[in-house]
Amino acid sequence: MGRAYFCLKQQFMHLQLKNTFSILLAGFAVIGLCAPVLAQSGEQSKEDPALQIYRSSPTKINNLVHTKLDVRFDYAKRQLNGKAWITLQPHFYPTDSLTLDAKGMDIKQVSLVQTSGAAVLKFPSEAMLKTAKTSPLKYEYDGKELRLKLNKTYKSSESYTVFVEYTAKPDEAEVKGSAAITDAKGLYFINPDGKDPKKPIQIWTQGETESSSVWFPTIDKTNQKTTSEISMTVDKKYVSLSNGKLVSQKPNADGTRTDTWRMELPHAPYLFMMAVGDFAVIKDQWRGKEVNYYVEKEYAPHAKAIFGNTPEMMTFYSKILGYDYPWVKYSQIIVRDYVSGAMENTTATIHGDFLQKTDRELLDDDDRQGEAVIAHELFHHWFGDLATCESWSNLTMNESFADYSEYLWFEHKFGKDAADEHAYSAMNNYMESAEYQGDHHLVRFHYHDKENMFDAITYQKGGRILNMLRNYVGDEAFFKALNLYLKQNAFKSTEAHQLRLAMEEVTGQDMNWFFNQWYFGEGYPTLDINYDYSQSGTAKVIISQKGDKVWDLPIAIDVYAGGKKERHNVRVTEKENTFSFPVSAKPDFINIDADKVLIVKKTDRRDLGTYVFQYKNAPNYLDRREAIEACLKQQTSNPAARATVIAALKDKYEGLRSLAIGGLKLDNNDIKTAALPILTDLAKSDAHSQVRAAAIKQLGRLKDVQYTSLFEGALKDRSYLVEGTALNALAELDIKKAYQLAKSMEKDARGLLGSGIASVYAKNGDVSDVPFFAQKLEESTGQDKIGAAIMYLNILGSVDDTQIVTKGIDEVVAVVENFNNSWVNNYIINLLTPMAKKKQEKAATASGDAKAALNKQAAYIQQAAQKIKENTKEE
Repeated sequence: MGRAYFCLKQQFMHLQLKNTFSILLAGFAVIGLCAPVLAQSGEQSKEDPALQIYRSSPTKINNLVHTKLDVRFDYAKRQLNGKAWITLQPHFYPTDSLTLDAKGMDIKQVSLVQTSGAAVLKFPSEAMLKTAKTSPLKYEYDGKELRLKLNKTYKSSESYTVFVEYTAKPDEAEVKGSAAITDAKGLYFINPDGKDPKKPIQIWTQGETESSSVWFPTIDKTNQKTTSEISMTVDKKYVSLSNGKLVSQKPNADGTRTDTWRMELPHAPYLFMMAVGDFAVIKDQWRGKEVNYYVEKEYAPHAKAIFGNTPEMMTFYSKILGYDYPWVKYSQIIVRDYVSGAMENTTATIHGDFLQKTDRELLDDDDRQGEAVIAHELFHHWFGDLATCESWSNLTMNESFADYSEYLWFEHKFGKDAADEHAYSAMNNYMESAEYQGDHHLVRFHYHDKENMFDAITYQKGGRILNMLRNYVGDEAFFKALNLYLKQNAFKSTEAHQLRLAMEEVTGQDMNWFFNQWYFGEGYPTLDINYDYSQSGTAKVIISQKGDKVWDLPIAIDVYAGGKKERHNVRVTEKENTFSFPVSAKPDFINIDADKVLIVKKTDRRDLGTYVFQYKNAPNYLDRREAIEACLKQQTSNPAARATVIAALKDKYEGLRSLAIGGLKLDNNDIKTAALPILTDLAKSDAHSQVRAAAIKQLGRLKDVQYTSLFEGALKDRSYLVEGTALNALAELDIKKAYQLAKSMEKDARGLLGSGIASVYAKNGDVSDVPFFAQKLEESTGQDKIGAAIMYLNILGSVDDTQIVTKGIDEVVAVVENFNNSWVNNYIINLLTPMAKKKQEKAATASGDAKAALNKQAAYIQQAAQKIKENTKEE
């Protein structure tokens, strides 16, 4: 599963939102809203009884063989009327009973289907089912599990088919979501009564973790696999999508149509999906297989811009894995109000509507998070759908691979710098999450709830662990081992040891040390690095490990001395290790972890001169980033550092150009003189919108009228980010002019242009602009809605109309409550608190009715914060 934009993978949610909010808040200092402090939840209590439970793989008594569903939808009741024919076999031991997961259903009929021969195992026809004899089965149902007494004891060589007629009532099911998957009711009706004219009517499903059993009875476990056939009766005006191939479309007399989708290869029940709605279907292909993109009709012209790299991805992944995309088709669909980022349903991935953008909006996706989600979900079709984790404890076998697939695709398509930047961000997300939530084993047999497995350890840390493993064994061995793993485990359920055994078989090495340390252990090393050049002809590197745990770390060390670079591969295995290297002269730079692959925190005790040398000579993204960051700290006092920063303004990679631009201190005359000609050029002509915007933002801070024409010219840029940044820069020079321009740009205020306009309106403080913020809140979906809520709070903080303020606060609170995320709650609370304080301060200098109104607003805002706080406690 990919994480809501961002991953997705993915996009973790509180970290992803933090990055989004920092952009939104950048222009909002005018009303004094402070950036909130993270609420530190810390690690779950060791005394938590749930953590004492050993989370074993589910015992297999019966195995799913084939699942046939016939479903119809009741939009008014938000229910599904279904018939299920489920074919099973005992796993090993004979059994006379069957337990199916079936959450919150009305069970109308349960019977045994008696057919001749084994034909029922392979896609029974309607005629076969109509003529088949049925006999009622005794059963017990507790609202969660359906326990059947079979007509006899079946052996493992025998199969049987049960029929269940039922009504699924997802809105009444007692289920609970998580931070990663915010709801778990399985089946979702979006705007079913059509009352919201701005929202399409849709139906879609979300099966992970165990929510498929809300809409059809099954054995809802990852270690089950079944072929499937799903027939959906839908209004003839709608498009349907499900797993596998569309094998028939039958028109009905009542204006409906029955679509039948068939999966001839087995897959896990949580990967079943359905979607229904008024979608445009944009057709593509890969090696003769259907590749289709389902989007709202408005976005049909942009579907190829969004998804167009998919066939190339399929070719790339098939080649590096030595295992062709195994399924009959690949479709991707974008739906409204999705409860997570994306989901890798077999042959039919669902994406949240954050991915639905125009070609102009896509210009600002410089971190390529949309592309990352698309790659992530596709790679799951090997790691997750083909070879599936046998339990949620081993979720790494799905999600760590999908996370790492983002790196692989970026490296192939956009270059190693882009891949390394993506990995750097993921590493930071993991480390911040570990500090915020506590650290755990990658493979975890003790957890509070299976939903807790969907975290930055499983995703981002797991992806970085795979990168270390690839670096250690080498590319050829790594991908050969993945090929072996897939061939050995295709259509099976797997655990981490099977990956270890594949690596060992290919490399001939024992890999227990690596897996015990990284898969079955927690944390990461903290290193203190010192150097000793006192002995002529020798350079010594002293690496000390901090903390109680001693790590086994293969490390590449590059020694730059006498105009040459020499690679030394060493192994850190003690609390303190000293490595001596012969050198012809004192080294210019010794690069520890030269490939920049370790999950590590380090204190590298060296002087600035080594960083200046590092920027010019070391090749990797992180080499140059480390050097730029070190030099930015000393740019005003050290000429060499300043020269390095100026050079970085022209770095070959746009992400590092942006980093250098953002860190410039233009209040220093030397820096200003050197940087301004470059910044002006970058603002006008850099190929990447993030660089143009960063340059405009720096120039805007100067509040110099000589750049007025440059900013005005940038308002015609195709990038919304550049437009929004230029608008804010103009506002620093002439708020009235910027305000009028913002008014003229409202009609196409997508992306970060919208937040730019909002910032200008907030600075202007005109109560007449409040409807703009209210409308943005209403129109936004997903995490964009939280960003819109922040913008709304910004204007509410600067207007004094009590009715408008209280109405707006109510709307924001409703959004926050619906979002139901503790990190978001704490973030909004920490915005409301200074907002209330500012109202109180303003009331202190007012009198009469104005004083009373402001105090009333402050009290209302405090009550709202308290309400959100209480809801957070209840989570």
